[in-house]
Amino acid sequence: MASVEDFKVPEGLYYSKGNMYVKVEDDIVVVGLTDYGQHLAKKIVFVELPLVGDEVSQDEPIGTIESGKWSGPIESPISGEVIEVNDRLEDEPSLLNEDPYGEGWIAKIRPSNLEEELKNLMNKDQYIEFIREDLKKR
Repeated sequence: MASVEDFKVPEGLYYSKGNMYVKVEDDIVVVGLTDYGQHLAKKIVFVELPLVGDEVSQDEPIGTIESGKWSGPIESPISGEVIEVNDRLEDEPSLLNEDPYGEGWIAKIRPSNLEEELKNLMNKDQYIEFIREDLKKR
């Protein structure tokens, strides 16, 4: 696993500019907030999740994350149908901070246009460069 500063950036995932990741698992994808994204949000206290069966579109809001001083959209990095959500986040939103790439996943989506939409996302090296550039602005 690579890292930039103290932020983990795992191999084999795809990353959006909205600090979301996509993990491809056969014919579904797991979507979550990146380690850098959870750092920017600070301590997450509430998560509004999409509903199973929702049709979602790439870069469109599918839920909300709230921290003590900030509220913002969860933007889907991929289009398709939500087939599962991580209900644990409703009672344990801190999982997004503690284990973003494991227990803190947000949703599983059956993608509708995976190959094309993956081209719009960043690989590990591109995302590391994105974080470095973003940190310079802060």
